[in-house]
Amino acid sequence: MQSLEGFFWVWTSLDGCVIPCPCMTQTNKGTVAPVAYCLYARKSTESDEKQALSIDSQVNEMLAIAKRDNLNVIDIRLESFSSKEVGKRPVFNQMLDDVRIGKFNALLTWAPDRLSRNAGDLGAIMDLLNKNTLVEVRTYGQKFTNSPNEKFLLIIMGS
Repeated sequence: MQSLEGFFWVWTSLDGCVIPCPCMTQTNKGTVAPVAYCLYARKSTESDEKQALSIDSQVNEMLAIAKRDNLNVIDIRLESFSSKEVGKRPVFNQMLDDVRIGKFNALLTWAPDRLSRNAGDLGAIMDLLNKNTLVEVRTYGQKFTNSPNEKFLLIIMGS
């Protein structure tokens, strides 16, 4: 087993191909920590017709993905607030505080715009990724880590 970019990899073939193990990550202090997810579902306060998925639908879809991919979801946070303004969502703010204190180190959400649609809140997520306090943001179709390309894509999709 060897470490590369903070994740542990398992050699699987003689030609050097490797497969990432999503269940563990290396912390800044060099210790190995399990990846623990907080599932975050948000619905804007706008009318239901404008929403892609209800909060219950987001949770059900993401829990199905967590079960399929064997993700360790330790908390679920639900919020009905618009994400247009910075710092106005109490559940989101508490979730980021909980990442900072190490309660969990990964976020699971339906889409990047469920986390943020403003530069300030998205910047807080980027800061946590840069510090490896947050090791992953996983959505229905993608995963974002502390890789420059993945962070750039998350910024584009979150705005």
